[in-house]
Amino acid sequence: MSDAAAGFTAAPIEEPWLSTKAASARRARSPVTGEGPIFAGVLIGVTVVFLALFLILPLAVVFYEAFRNGVSAYWAALTEPDARAAIGLTLLVAAIAVPANIVFGLAAAWAIAKFRFPGKSFLITLIDLPFSVSPVVAGLMYVLLFGAQGLFGPWLRAHHFSIIFATPGIVLATIFVTFPFVARELIALMEDQGTTDEEVALSLGAGGITTFLRVTLPNIKWALLYGVLLCNARAMGEFGAVSVVSGHIRGLTNTMPLQVEILYNEYNLSAAFAVASLLALLALVTLVVKSVLESRFNDALPGKSRGH
Repeated sequence: MSDAAAGFTAAPIEEPWLSTKAASARRARSPVTGEGPIFAGVLIGVTVVFLALFLILPLAVVFYEAFRNGVSAYWAALTEPDARAAIGLTLLVAAIAVPANIVFGLAAAWAIAKFRFPGKSFLITLIDLPFSVSPVVAGLMYVLLFGAQGLFGPWLRAHHFSIIFATPGIVLATIFVTFPFVARELIALMEDQGTTDEEVALSLGAGGITTFLRVTLPNIKWALLYGVLLCNARAMGEFGAVSVVSGHIRGLTNTMPLQVEILYNEYNLSAAFAVASLLALLALVTLVVKSVLESRFNDALPGKSRGH
């Protein structure tokens, strides 16, 4: 009796050139678009030229101008009283804004990823608001609220409390423009992870705080550090919103970006580039740490941890 008569269907013979391994090797040797190596070389060349003209060359000019008059002049520009005050204020604002955004980001991500409630989409939209609103507009909103002629201005003035043209206003403006960074990094990851681990921990008798510290936090630590890094970089480099609410008071309300602007407008180019080079150095350090954290974060993704 034949296989067909017995109700069996013979399996198709797998050809060697159709194997998964061969297909993977073939994809590795040829681009997805089917274009040749010349086209790939042109794309790479355009990318390198673009980065050289708009990124590497400007950074090189900043550091060259900063050190053109020697190391002593560079150090003198950074240790000048107004520059030291600007550096200190920048670090202070970042030290306040970043922890505040950590608390907000963790709370927002936990609520959005782990709970179902009415208005979740609207909450996500509000978190994304600073990405669509100009920082200058954000600064103007705080002026309208807390300025001398603003909504709460008379009450603040009667109680001798200043927000606009003072450190509190700079902190508020910085928090506004930076609060999506931590939350946005955590929401996607926590939604992808689901609630299975937390449910298992709770079923074994763990409390809410213990579950968060022992289960949730270790699972999101790399994404949290990545978001904190981006938040800190934006907090130290913010210009638009801070410029509106600061008042540009030298030695009091000028952050490093504002100090660069003032020095440049006064044609004190050596000092301006010195402070700018410090900001650029912080950006480069941020880039290196970001790359390290990004690789660790990708390695910690659930699919990769299972060898997928």
